[in-house]
Amino acid sequence: MHTHDLSAWQHDHHFGAGNESAERSTRLVMWITVAAMVVEIGAGWWFNSMALLADGWHMSSHALAIGLSAFAYAAARRYAHDPRFAFGTWKIEVLGGFASALMLLGVAVLMVVGSIERLLSPSAIHYREAVAVAVLGLVVNLVCARLLGSAHHHGHGHDHGHGHAHHGHAQGSHGHDLNLRSAYLHVVADAATSVLAIAALLGGWFFGWAWLDPMMGIVGAVLVSVWAKGLLKETGRVLLDREMDHPVTAEIRDGVETMLADSETRVVDLHVWRVGREAYACALTVVTHSPTLSADEVRACFSMHEEIRHSTVEIQRCAA
Repeated sequence: MHTHDLSAWQHDHHFGAGNESAERSTRLVMWITVAAMVVEIGAGWWFNSMALLADGWHMSSHALAIGLSAFAYAAARRYAHDPRFAFGTWKIEVLGGFASALMLLGVAVLMVVGSIERLLSPSAIHYREAVAVAVLGLVVNLVCARLLGSAHHHGHGHDHGHGHAHHGHAQGSHGHDLNLRSAYLHVVADAATSVLAIAALLGGWFFGWAWLDPMMGIVGAVLVSVWAKGLLKETGRVLLDREMDHPVTAEIRDGVETMLADSETRVVDLHVWRVGREAYACALTVVTHSPTLSADEVRACFSMHEEIRHSTVEIQRCAA
């Protein structure tokens, strides 16, 4: 006996993207980053400064990644009502975050390669221009981080406005906008490398520690790699539907078997996966001795979990 709960389809906006503030902020940050990149590359060409050119091209990688995040929002919004997407387009945003994390890892690799080359073949550093560039980059990144941070808090509050705040397991990292987080990490990573660069350049300028600049580059690359790894893990978990360790899974099983203990009903198959920022789908099979047990009675056992937006229930009956 198979039955499906289709009521969730009446609220399809829960499955797709809805963080308009994040999309606007990401697009604005992209253009700010592009503008700063053009200024740095132009100044580097005009003043014949490799430090300016290098930082400008480095910023271009972040502009590309943030642009990817903005594109993911636009694509998710454009196809939000496309019936070919069974559970909406939210995972387009997650896919954008995953791709952006890969690019962040690529930036870290380039930082290590460049730093090793600088250690093996030291070259003259134009400290005055380089410090100015690092300070400019830091200011730009702090402004961008502020914009994305405000979008995160706005979107987080919006997501919690649907009556899920009482479910503690639905909060935390599970409710975060992973696409927005990927853009935020690119900005924070660039800001962190700017701080390290300023410290290294000042050390080289005033104390002659030229080796400090490439060493700080390696330290920054390690830090960026750790952030990228965490983001890859979070987005990969969603994309691969690895949610069976989520607390709601055990709560559904325990709720069904406890509330239907009189009819000796057991959950023999259960699958739970995320289909939205705070929305889950589940499919379960129960074996029961009750000749009258219905799917609605089974669903009533986990009806308190409002984050379960779609459920498929199969009932197998056995003789007493």
